[in-house]
Amino acid sequence: MDFVVLDTEGKPELSELAIVDSQGRLIFEGFSSDYPNHNPNLPNLKSLKTLLSEFLALVQGKKIVCHYAKHDVEILQSSFRRVGLVFPKLEFECTWDKAKSVWPGLESHSLEYLSKHLNLQVKKQHFIKDMAHAARYDAQFTYQLYRRMIMEQLKQQPNPFSGSRVDSPFQTHPDYFGTYRQEYLTLESILTDIKLDSNRQSKGVVVIGEPGTGKTHLMMRLANERLTNNRLLFIRQPNHPKAILHHIYSRILESLVQSVGSATQLDYLIINSFSKILSFRVTSQKDQEIIKALKDKNLDALGAEGTARRREYWQHIEKRISEWWTSHYSSGGFALAILKGIVKYCSYTDLRRKDIATRWLAANILSAEEAELVGLPNWSEDLSQEAFSLEAISVLAKLSILDEPLIIVFDQLEGLGLSHNREILFNFGEAIKEIFTHVPNSLVILNMFPDRWEQFQASFDNSIIGRVSQYQIHLRQPDETELKAILGVKLQAVNIPLELLFTDEDLEDILGQKPIRAVLNRAADYYNYRVRQIPLASVKENLHKLDTKEQLQQQLRIVEQQQQKLTQAFLSLVQAIQEPGSVDLANLYQQFLPEPPKLQLHTSDNIIEYLTRKKAELEQQYTNLPIISDYDDMGKLKTIAEAFNHIKSMRLTQYRLGKRVLPEHIVVETGNKNYVMGFLQLDPSTTSFTSRIANFNELVSLHPHDRFGLFRDERLTQVRGKAGKERVAQLNNSSNGSFILFSKQDRISLDLTYQTIIDIQNRDLDVDLELALNVFITYQEWHYWLFSMFGFGKTFVQVA
Repeated sequence: MDFVVLDTEGKPELSELAIVDSQGRLIFEGFSSDYPNHNPNLPNLKSLKTLLSEFLALVQGKKIVCHYAKHDVEILQSSFRRVGLVFPKLEFECTWDKAKSVWPGLESHSLEYLSKHLNLQVKKQHFIKDMAHAARYDAQFTYQLYRRMIMEQLKQQPNPFSGSRVDSPFQTHPDYFGTYRQEYLTLESILTDIKLDSNRQSKGVVVIGEPGTGKTHLMMRLANERLTNNRLLFIRQPNHPKAILHHIYSRILESLVQSVGSATQLDYLIINSFSKILSFRVTSQKDQEIIKALKDKNLDALGAEGTARRREYWQHIEKRISEWWTSHYSSGGFALAILKGIVKYCSYTDLRRKDIATRWLAANILSAEEAELVGLPNWSEDLSQEAFSLEAISVLAKLSILDEPLIIVFDQLEGLGLSHNREILFNFGEAIKEIFTHVPNSLVILNMFPDRWEQFQASFDNSIIGRVSQYQIHLRQPDETELKAILGVKLQAVNIPLELLFTDEDLEDILGQKPIRAVLNRAADYYNYRVRQIPLASVKENLHKLDTKEQLQQQLRIVEQQQQKLTQAFLSLVQAIQEPGSVDLANLYQQFLPEPPKLQLHTSDNIIEYLTRKKAELEQQYTNLPIISDYDDMGKLKTIAEAFNHIKSMRLTQYRLGKRVLPEHIVVETGNKNYVMGFLQLDPSTTSFTSRIANFNELVSLHPHDRFGLFRDERLTQVRGKAGKERVAQLNNSSNGSFILFSKQDRISLDLTYQTIIDIQNRDLDVDLELALNVFITYQEWHYWLFSMFGFGKTFVQVA
């Protein structure tokens, strides 16, 4: 928003003129030598024509802001006519008109009245009537008025600096491309090297940066720029030592079903790969028609879903793909079955069928009804998910050779450095080694803190370190110019220049923060202060920028509010005495007596704001069924339990029942009672489901003093079989056990707690872990069975 503030004096022709730029600086002041009674010694005394010519040079292409612009336009038009110039087409904005809509209830909207009413200042001086009607003076106060109007209108818009953290590369945030430009070009160059390598060997990159420097933001830029060509796969920290590869593959599948325009990443991978496979040997008209439909990305040309024509085309595609794979790779293992599942996924437009096919591709056993619906055979119950996952990742990578290199990003890895995650860390290193050995045509990126990277180097042998760190990219702190550009890009959402929003002192404090996220967070605080008058917290001396008069006015407003509350309370008490029962005294007590002290008020409020925002995101995502596994859910629960050890001592163990397989579970020993929590997400029609719940029931009877809960996500297939129902009833009829459908509230509670802990470990949320957990326990909105299980309130079995 490029503008200047203008004030003119004179009647009917121009006497004097002043221009203030968008940063509040006086950039022009001139007096007309043609105007009578001017002192010949005035500075900048020029002919009217010269004055108007210089005025035009400064305002060309800019919006001109004036108070009561009609008057200024009339003076300028009259002056242009007098010197024989054509009055140009200029854009004016009137603060007098604007003020009437922004503050409609005021008795006047003159510059003097508004300046005094709004306590405006120029050079720390309030408006003085005797100094008005000087162009410079009025222009400077008009600038302050315009600035205040902008702030008033911004109150209705979200803070452009909030949400400074990028959670995943698939989000969209304002991006200043000048920052880390060379680092981004390095990543693109490596992708080119992989594509040009005849062996298509995968390469590793470690992106190293302090918390908040923008590692995930850089991945977001890579996604935004490359998703039309490459497939970007985002993998968060694994949390269970027995399922590292399955965790990686599950997150890869979740990434592949992310939308890119009108299709998913998986659709694009398959469309590009399959069209090339079929192009190698065109033997029929059908081949030509399929190739055209794939290249045009118009799969509807192959027939409507459910029609014989569409089935015939996709059966032909499956046959040709299988022939190509067999001729280029081994026909053993799971590869051909995985290819068939991928073909099925692409052949469907119905979202339910696509979701079922995705879960099948994740090696989940389907119900008989689901398997029939998508036409895929069920997996064996003794399938090794780790071996399957590695082969599936390899199949996707080999298909990508006909497309573009895969970009596999590992992020949020900081928790792996904790002592209780040592086994996960070791197995993660081995999994990465397997990926480099068996997965071609991929750029593998690890985002790391400097100290965590040092720990990884000390933990892994050279065979792992050498592969993952073929390239190292270190993210530096941007300089002041870059930081201002980043802030400016954020402000494009509200169309306001940086200097109009913040003072020089504000910017000095904002730009002095490290790293980038701290700069944006401080800018968010200042935005709330300038726009919404929310007191600054932990910014220099809180209200140090308010002058004495403004501080006094704020204090008086607070005192008046307190007096009003006390008066209302007194009148209510009088009424209660005179008319017993007419006033709810308990409500009066809660309304007027001081609240109990909160936990470190500002930090606590920040946590609640984070939780509120994160909870809303999880609720929005709930209908998008993720790949749910017992290992992943149990890993989340263990992470939470280890975190709660900071505020309540507990011991985590597991029960055994000889060699029999139990559901994934943990035993939480809190001193007074043991709480046992397990997950059973298997398809209930399988023998594995019934045998594991039967074994769990035996544990329940063997430990009568423990509390047992076995959870299953309510979005999965219901238990309908006779044997399964009998085992569920047996558990529910026991005195100390329950089979509980994991509701939406349960899922969000678990994921919200887990993500908060992970974000704190990764220093994405800059608060103390113990404080955050206390907020969960203290505030009833977040208090649920999860914390009850750790000894904070009722047991989860009673809640269920």
